[in-house]
Amino acid sequence: MSDIERQRTLVLTGASRGIGHATVKRFSAEGWRVLTCSRQPFDPRCPWPGGADNHIRVDLADPNDTIRAIEEIRGKLDGRLDALVNNAGISPKGEDGARLNTITTDLRTWGQVFHVNFFAPVVLARGLREELAAGGGSIVNVTSIAGARVHPFAGAAYATSKAALAALTREMAHDFGPLGVRVNAIAPGEVETSILSPGTEKIVETLPLRRLGQPAEVADVIHFLCSSQSSYVTGTEIEVNAGQHV
Repeated sequence: MSDIERQRTLVLTGASRGIGHATVKRFSAEGWRVLTCSRQPFDPRCPWPGGADNHIRVDLADPNDTIRAIEEIRGKLDGRLDALVNNAGISPKGEDGARLNTITTDLRTWGQVFHVNFFAPVVLARGLREELAAGGGSIVNVTSIAGARVHPFAGAAYATSKAALAALTREMAHDFGPLGVRVNAIAPGEVETSILSPGTEKIVETLPLRRLGQPAEVADVIHFLCSSQSSYVTGTEIEVNAGQHV
């Protein structure tokens, strides 16, 4: 079967809502097969084909379960993988949604955040290295505006894990490049999802574009980085934030 005829495959973490949900719909619309990874069982309300068969239940906060899931994912592949999108992320809050800073974040919470937001992406990429190389694949790590500046709502553990993931993206681009695998990151800003905190509207008032982003707009950039349109792009982080970083 030629590459034109072969269905492309994406492995996506954090697919159940927000940016991840929009990403599944975007890639499915382009004819991709999407393997979704989540702590939750597959929700039959999700509007994409073959969802239950292409779903892997995994707790990315547990390194042993992440390693176990790699073999399950490999068993669903034909030896090739076209894209890995590390979208799953957690941002714990204190009582009444309070921001957890460097003083108030419990060390165990810090470790849990880093296992999901930072270690899981590199563990999955390493575990699927051969399949990504065979497919000439692309890796996209989802970082955050909070990785580059103190954010009023995102906690310290989340912010530092995303900053580390941005640095990891550069390291991975260097290491995976000789295998023919590109590695990039996107850094969303204020996107209209269920995890937005009260008060976000005040931030939006200061953005050059003066509006929230839509999950589909972020999914479009992810798709670009996994397509041949970005075939000479690697090791970069694209800001998707209405100019919040300027």
